[in-house]
Amino acid sequence: MAMNEWLSQPTNDFRGRPLPEPAVPAGYAALMARYDLQLPPPPRLAAIAGRHHPASSPSWRLLTPRHRPADTLADQLVFALKWEGVDLGVLAALFKRVEPDEIAALVRATPTGGFARRLWFLYEWLNDTTLEVPDPGGRLRYVPVVDADSQVALRKGTPSVRHRVTDNLPGTRAFCPMVRWTPELRSAVAKGLDARAREIIGRTHKDLIARAAAFLLLSDSKSSFAIEGERPSSARTARWAEAIGQAGRIPLSVAELERLQSIVIGDARFVSLGLRTGGGFVGTHDRETREPVPEHISARPEDLRGLIDGIIEYSRRSLDGGVDPVVSAAVMAFGLVYAHPFADGNGRIHRWLVHHVLAKAGYNPPGLVFPISAAILRRLGEYRSVLESYTAPLQPFIDWRPTADGNVEVVNDTADFYRFFDATAQAEFLYTCVEQTVEVDLPGEVKFLQAFDRFAAAVKEIVEMPDAQIDLLRGFLEQGGGKFSKRAREEEFRALTDAEAARIEELYAQAFVEGRPTP
Repeated sequence: MAMNEWLSQPTNDFRGRPLPEPAVPAGYAALMARYDLQLPPPPRLAAIAGRHHPASSPSWRLLTPRHRPADTLADQLVFALKWEGVDLGVLAALFKRVEPDEIAALVRATPTGGFARRLWFLYEWLNDTTLEVPDPGGRLRYVPVVDADSQVALRKGTPSVRHRVTDNLPGTRAFCPMVRWTPELRSAVAKGLDARAREIIGRTHKDLIARAAAFLLLSDSKSSFAIEGERPSSARTARWAEAIGQAGRIPLSVAELERLQSIVIGDARFVSLGLRTGGGFVGTHDRETREPVPEHISARPEDLRGLIDGIIEYSRRSLDGGVDPVVSAAVMAFGLVYAHPFADGNGRIHRWLVHHVLAKAGYNPPGLVFPISAAILRRLGEYRSVLESYTAPLQPFIDWRPTADGNVEVVNDTADFYRFFDATAQAEFLYTCVEQTVEVDLPGEVKFLQAFDRFAAAVKEIVEMPDAQIDLLRGFLEQGGGKFSKRAREEEFRALTDAEAARIEELYAQAFVEGRPTP
């Protein structure tokens, strides 16, 4: 098969991605160029700079000239594993381009080498095949497939006797996005937000926590619809809130996801329920031709069952294997929304998956739902940027044609694009949302309820009034900046005397303005 030359000269750009200074792309970038691999480049690549103190960037790791690998398949692969970790997307594409004998020869050249054995395992794992490579023999130390210091991996993997490696990949060949350990992600995990949430509720009365939990659950349901630009009825919002509250209790399955879709959609007269049987995309239609104008193209319908089964197995394998629950939730949730398995409802089910994983792992306190969707709604621009950080670079590599009904038909094999991707940015983003719910939303709601109880008790010392009426009163005062509006004094609260109204305004200021609790 035709191949390009190895990259040998310093460059300022690689496939539209500028380098921080002139350097020679190496590792995965070099392999992508040499073998003309058609897939989005990993979020961070490596290159060899011309000087000994190069300046790296978030998208490029620059190494010194002494690190430069030889222009061979073996050396570039070893360099990639050593300095960039396991990128299953690039490896899957590469292994389809090289002959099995080339990989077998690479392994036979250094049969006891750790990198050779990892590549041997990965080739057979990705291709579900067996190379003609003899048992390495001897008493070899098992090496992990994934370097757990640089990428998220199982704490305890499965030994592969044939390769003398430990399979600590967080997923299976059906679905296994990878996450890099960045300083930001390490810092987020180290905060122990699950323990922090328990600390907050541990010093709060149970009744208050129950009321806060009810509000936060409903808030998440409303926010999840608002993210999609919908304003559902109260009944529909309540039904979805109930489904969120049940997350983690029912085993994950295709049938369960389809049940959730029916709850999300409600009236299904114009929506086909269940896994898609046709193409799917996110975008608009040309006003004149009605042809699709996609911003994101979903997985092919024939790939959906395998992908969803892979996501379900990822849940079991990653959580049983000790993967951080927030990281696991991010991988699964974004993996589902990229595949877009349903005609409608994908976004809300994608966010429901976050609740499912956190509840299944016991990350959030029992009976308390972190309002992740509310946090996402406040960071909607960042959320969309994270979504598009993978979908936008992916778009040029999907070949499609419009169908007569205004849909799309994908004509190339795209399954690996949804199985294997770097989910680091997604994990970092979800952690920021979890932190906001723990450090802002949860204590804020507790503080608000405490303020309301004080306010209600003080109001009742002036005039007997049910809590619902007091909440209405509070709402009017909030809208009026702490003062009764003319309408409120003349209609809803005309029975109050001027002295009573003035005193209630003072009480409102003491409870809600000076302490500034956030509802």
